[in-house]
Amino acid sequence: MAKKTFPTRRKILTGMAAVGAASALPDVTRFAHAGSHSAPIKIGFQVHRTGIGAAYGRWYERTTMAATKVINDAGGINGRPVEIVAEDDGTDPKRGAEVLEKFANQHGCDIAYGTLFSHVVIGSAPRAAELKMPYFVVSEGHHVASGMLNRYTLQPGITDVKSQVQAMAPFVASNLGKKVTMIFPDFAFGHNHRDFFSAAIEAQGGEVVAKLAIPPTETSFTKYFPQIPRETEVIYHVMVGPSVLTFVKEMGEFFGPSAPQIFGFIDSLEAVDFATPGLEFLEGTHFWEGMPRYAQADQTDYDKFYRAQVGVDNNGASLDDPKDISTYSHMFACWETLYVIKQGMEAAGYTGPQDRTKLIEAVEAITDMPESNEHPQGAKLFNGKTHQVFGPQHISKVEGGKLVVQHTTSLEDGFYPDEVDYTTQSF
Repeated sequence: MAKKTFPTRRKILTGMAAVGAASALPDVTRFAHAGSHSAPIKIGFQVHRTGIGAAYGRWYERTTMAATKVINDAGGINGRPVEIVAEDDGTDPKRGAEVLEKFANQHGCDIAYGTLFSHVVIGSAPRAAELKMPYFVVSEGHHVASGMLNRYTLQPGITDVKSQVQAMAPFVASNLGKKVTMIFPDFAFGHNHRDFFSAAIEAQGGEVVAKLAIPPTETSFTKYFPQIPRETEVIYHVMVGPSVLTFVKEMGEFFGPSAPQIFGFIDSLEAVDFATPGLEFLEGTHFWEGMPRYAQADQTDYDKFYRAQVGVDNNGASLDDPKDISTYSHMFACWETLYVIKQGMEAAGYTGPQDRTKLIEAVEAITDMPESNEHPQGAKLFNGKTHQVFGPQHISKVEGGKLVVQHTTSLEDGFYPDEVDYTTQSF
């Protein structure tokens, strides 16, 4: 096997002008003088209010509005207030492209932002390029960094699946087992898991002994579990959509106390209360988390600030309703992406749509993102060539019905060779 070469921090930084710190604030006095006549910067928010992404969409919207309030309270962007223009895409690729058209042609938005589900990103990105509208996605698919999209599409707030699974495969192989059965949704996001985890576990001397692809509209999963080979040491599950609770409960009912080791992506239980009856069998199992749902013993002041602004308690639930569980491992990326947009607009001196290419170039020049109130999930490194950010990943264990972090990966654990250089593409 050819030796992998990973971009070092120094290489990524070479030739890039680092822009001002993310915490830099605009001149508040300018904002005050402009008063109510200052034209807002309009950010078109492509939100999954309906469809299989609705649980995420609700929390993406809540996080977006919280970040926007903090940004506006501190003087906005370039002395102008930020206005969020939200449109429901129904978690549907065709509607996603139509929503981008509305942002450009009806609402006069400066940029588009916010999309999570990979098939919607893939269906929308070509239209963003045709409209010449910067499109800041908050997804996890490898579609941006793979080069299949375009220079107008960026993912600066959340790591992609390839980076995530590569960083965590060594822990799975060393601590849980090497013969893995994968259960994943049958669309682009799930296929990323299938392909990249298979390669990552093989690099650790393990193997995937079965791959079970589940249609995203499936509502019962019992028929799939008998397909899990007997030699399986680890079940790797990553499910999404409204039936995730059914999936996890049925898995517990099928295996009872004799289950193999279980490693899940928290996607399978985002917005689901761990105290829900039927989930007791998860005690002792492991999960990937992007940002730990439960406040940890070493909780940072940045996490405290972020939770307070978004209205989330130390268990990851809404302060208004302890049964309303957030999508905490993903929604931080909305907060962080808005701050990247702010940083880019200020570095570019953005004044309107005529400066869109300057905005993209300014974001491409961003590299280090220090852990801060603006980046509460952790310090990150942005690769301007691939339009993809790299950040820490967490492996947590269910202990006493709560997720307790066992291992946090380094940024370097998730690095992989560049597959595209968007900066060489013309606008």
